[in-house]
Parts: sequence; C-alpha cells; structure tokens
Amino acid sequence: MKKSIFKITLIMIANTALLSGQEIQYPLKEDVTSIDGIIKASYEVVSGDIGEKRQWKRDLSLHNSNAIYCFPTVNSEGETKQTIMPISDFHKLTDDMVLTTPFYENEINREVQIFGNIAHVWSTYETRLVKNGPVARRGINSIQLYFDDKRWWIISWTFDKESEAQKIPATFDRH
Repeated sequence: MKKSIFKITLIMIANTALLSGQEIQYPLKEDVTSIDGIIKASYEVVSGDIGEKRQWKRDLSLHNSNAIYCFPTVNSEGETKQTIMPISDFHKLTDDMVLTTPFYENEINREVQIFGNIAHVWSTYETRLVKNGPVARRGINSIQLYFDDKRWWIISWTFDKESEAQKIPATFDRH
C-alpha cells in the first residue's frame, strides 16, 4: 500500500512539473553518478515510437561537449567505412530516422574495465522495431567514459552490428 501511494505521489509531482511548464534540469543525478546510471540513460534517450521526440537534452547532459559517435557505413562501392561525427550530428541523423521508424534498444550484457578515472564499457544490445517485438538486430557498443570527481561523462561511442559473417562472441553475449 505504501509503495502504491509513493508511486502515485511521484507521478503527481512529475505531472505537476510538466503541466506548470517547468523544464527538467539535466543532468539527472541518477544518470551520471554511476556507470549503471549513465548506460541505462543512454539506452532510454534513443528509444521510442514513430515520431516520438528523443530526449536529446538529457543525452547531451551525459556526453562531454566534444563527444563523438563512430559507426560503420557502406559506401557506393560496397566498402565498409567508419563514419565519425559529433553528437549533435548524430542527433540530427537519428531525428530523421525516428520520424518513420520506431526504435527500441536495450542492453543484454555489459563488460566494464576501469582504471583510475577512465572506464571502457562493452555493451551488447538488441534493437526492436516494435515495442516488445522481435529482435531486429544485435550488436556491441564500445563506450569510453571518464569521471571528473563529481560524475561520469561519455566521450565516445563506437558500435557495430551483428551479421551472418560477424557473430557476437560468446564472451559478449547474454550471461
């Protein structure tokens, strides 16, 4: 009973803030004070239904202002090349996609290595094009972070998807 009252109270507070026009102030503490939080938030900001605006202000609060995305693309000659772009360009590219395609991504496995104030996260993901639907593709995100005595920052993402020729190794698959 207490949990239900607490949940209802939280929902009412959130709705009151939305209705009063108060903008959410990012970063959210729970997003950036742990690696779990920042990775969870990263998947939440990109997921949503057709035409649903993504949480780009929240996403920007997770990343260093010089953060980059690096991902494979196939050129007109059929060659795979790495495309590197700043986070703002990635947001623009993704905005075009979400107007016509639902996109839900979730983490299924994580490997983390930390040394001092830096961390490398291998995050295996599944993508669905229908909420709770079948898996459309899988891949691995390689995410680099640093801690500045207050919070974690993402400085880069590199990702690649699984294919018939390139299967996710067992060490990075579900445990």
